[in-house]
Amino acid sequence: MTATSDRTHATGHIQVQSYEPTPYDEPADGPSLVEVHVSETFSGDIQGQGTVRFLQTVRSDGSASFVGHERVAGSVGERAGSFVLQDEGTLQGSTVSGNWFVVPGSGTGQLAGLRGEGGFTAQVGENAEITLDYWFEE
Repeated sequence: MTATSDRTHATGHIQVQSYEPTPYDEPADGPSLVEVHVSETFSGDIQGQGTVRFLQTVRSDGSASFVGHERVAGSVGERAGSFVLQDEGTLQGSTVSGNWFVVPGSGTGQLAGLRGEGGFTAQVGENAEITLDYWFEE
Protein backbone atom coordinates (compact mmCIF):
# COMPACT_ATOMS: atom_id res chain seq x y z
CA MET A 1 0.00 0.00 0.00
CA THR A 2 1.16 3.48 -0.74
CA ALA A 3 -0.11 6.62 0.95
CA THR A 4 -1.20 9.64 -1.06
CA SER A 5 -1.88 12.61 1.22
CA ASP A 6 -4.19 11.22 3.90
CA ARG A 7 -5.40 8.42 1.61
CA THR A 8 -3.98 4.95 1.21
CA HIS A 9 -4.23 3.05 -2.10
CA ALA A 10 -5.18 -0.60 -1.56
CA THR A 11 -5.18 -3.26 -4.26
CA GLY A 12 -6.19 -6.89 -4.29
CA HIS A 13 -8.46 -9.56 -5.70
CA ILE A 14 -11.89 -11.02 -5.17
CA GLN A 15 -12.68 -14.68 -5.70
CA VAL A 16 -16.40 -15.49 -5.97
CA GLN A 17 -17.38 -18.44 -3.75
CA SER A 18 -21.08 -18.55 -4.65
CA TYR A 19 -23.31 -16.77 -7.19
CA GLU A 20 -27.07 -17.29 -6.89
CA PRO A 21 -29.29 -15.28 -9.30
CA THR A 22 -33.07 -15.18 -8.74
CA PRO A 23 -35.24 -13.41 -11.34
CA TYR A 24 -38.10 -11.47 -9.73
CA ASP A 25 -39.64 -9.70 -12.75
CA GLU A 26 -39.43 -11.16 -16.26
CA PRO A 27 -41.78 -9.28 -18.60
CA ALA A 28 -42.50 -10.51 -22.11
CA ASP A 29 -41.08 -7.24 -23.43
CA GLY A 30 -38.17 -5.41 -21.79
CA PRO A 31 -35.30 -6.28 -19.47
CA SER A 32 -35.53 -8.76 -16.60
CA LEU A 33 -34.96 -7.78 -12.99
CA VAL A 34 -32.77 -10.19 -11.03
CA GLU A 35 -31.62 -10.35 -7.41
CA VAL A 36 -28.19 -11.97 -7.03
CA HIS A 37 -26.73 -13.29 -3.76
CA VAL A 38 -22.93 -13.55 -3.83
CA SER A 39 -20.32 -14.61 -1.30
CA GLU A 40 -16.68 -13.86 -2.02
CA THR A 41 -13.18 -13.88 -0.58
CA PHE A 42 -10.96 -10.77 -0.59
CA SER A 43 -7.16 -11.05 -0.77
CA GLY A 44 -4.35 -8.52 -1.00
CA ASP A 45 -4.43 -5.27 1.00
CA ILE A 46 -8.05 -6.10 1.90
CA GLN A 47 -8.47 -9.55 3.45
CA GLY A 48 -11.71 -11.22 4.43
CA GLN A 49 -15.13 -12.46 3.43
CA GLY A 50 -17.81 -10.50 1.61
CA THR A 51 -21.56 -11.04 1.46
CA VAL A 52 -23.45 -9.04 -1.17
CA ARG A 53 -26.86 -8.69 -2.75
CA PHE A 54 -27.02 -7.16 -6.20
CA LEU A 55 -30.10 -5.96 -8.04
CA GLN A 56 -29.55 -6.35 -11.78
CA THR A 57 -31.33 -5.15 -14.89
CA VAL A 58 -30.53 -7.76 -17.56
CA ARG A 59 -31.14 -6.79 -21.19
CA SER A 60 -31.99 -9.22 -24.01
CA ASP A 61 -28.38 -9.14 -25.29
CA GLY A 62 -27.12 -10.42 -21.90
CA SER A 63 -25.61 -7.09 -20.83
CA ALA A 64 -26.60 -5.83 -17.39
CA SER A 65 -26.48 -2.93 -14.98
CA PHE A 66 -26.39 -3.56 -11.24
CA VAL A 67 -26.28 -1.99 -7.80
CA GLY A 68 -25.50 -3.66 -4.49
CA HIS A 69 -24.46 -3.53 -0.87
CA GLU A 70 -21.69 -5.75 0.49
CA ARG A 71 -20.51 -6.31 4.03
CA VAL A 72 -16.80 -7.18 4.19
CA ALA A 73 -15.56 -8.77 7.42
CA GLY A 74 -11.78 -8.97 7.80
CA SER A 75 -9.02 -6.40 7.58
CA VAL A 76 -7.86 -3.37 5.63
CA GLY A 77 -4.12 -2.95 6.01
CA GLU A 78 -3.31 -3.68 9.65
CA ARG A 79 -6.82 -2.90 10.99
CA ALA A 80 -9.52 -5.50 11.59
CA GLY A 81 -13.31 -5.19 11.64
CA SER A 82 -16.06 -4.93 9.06
CA PHE A 83 -17.51 -2.33 6.69
CA VAL A 84 -20.11 -1.99 3.95
CA LEU A 85 -19.41 -1.19 0.29
CA GLN A 86 -22.06 0.29 -2.00
CA ASP A 87 -21.50 -0.94 -5.58
CA GLU A 88 -22.69 0.06 -9.04
CA GLY A 89 -21.52 -1.45 -12.27
CA THR A 90 -22.13 -3.11 -15.61
CA LEU A 91 -21.68 -6.36 -17.46
CA GLN A 92 -20.72 -5.80 -21.11
CA GLY A 93 -19.78 -8.89 -23.09
CA SER A 94 -17.60 -10.89 -20.70
CA THR A 95 -16.34 -7.87 -18.68
CA VAL A 96 -17.79 -6.97 -15.29
CA SER A 97 -16.71 -3.58 -13.96
CA GLY A 98 -17.87 -1.02 -11.51
CA ASN A 99 -17.24 1.48 -8.78
CA TRP A 100 -17.82 1.35 -5.06
CA PHE A 101 -17.52 3.42 -1.92
CA VAL A 102 -17.46 2.69 1.78
CA VAL A 103 -20.85 3.55 3.29
CA PRO A 104 -20.14 6.29 5.87
CA GLY A 105 -20.58 5.06 9.45
CA SER A 106 -20.50 1.36 8.48
CA GLY A 107 -17.04 0.51 9.88
CA THR A 108 -16.77 -1.61 13.02
CA GLY A 109 -13.89 -2.53 15.34
CA GLN A 110 -10.59 -1.02 14.21
CA LEU A 111 -12.28 -0.05 10.92
CA ALA A 112 -14.61 2.45 12.62
CA GLY A 113 -14.41 5.73 10.69
CA LEU A 114 -13.29 4.02 7.46
CA ARG A 115 -14.11 5.95 4.29
CA GLY A 116 -13.03 5.22 0.74
CA GLU A 117 -13.78 4.76 -2.93
CA GLY A 118 -12.52 2.52 -5.68
CA GLY A 119 -13.61 -0.11 -8.11
CA PHE A 120 -13.33 -3.54 -9.63
CA THR A 121 -13.01 -5.26 -12.98
CA ALA A 122 -13.07 -8.90 -14.02
CA GLN A 123 -13.69 -11.25 -16.87
CA VAL A 124 -16.73 -13.44 -16.12
CA GLY A 125 -15.60 -16.51 -14.21
CA GLU A 126 -12.24 -15.03 -13.20
CA ASN A 127 -11.00 -13.23 -10.08
CA ALA A 128 -11.69 -9.51 -9.95
CA GLU A 129 -8.94 -6.90 -9.68
CA ILE A 130 -9.92 -4.37 -7.01
CA THR A 131 -8.81 -0.98 -5.71
CA LEU A 132 -9.84 1.10 -2.72
CA ASP A 133 -8.43 4.54 -1.91
CA TYR A 134 -9.26 4.85 1.79
CA TRP A 135 -8.84 7.05 4.84
CA PHE A 136 -10.19 7.26 8.36
CA GLU A 137 -12.37 10.02 9.78
CA GLU A 138 -11.26 11.25 13.17
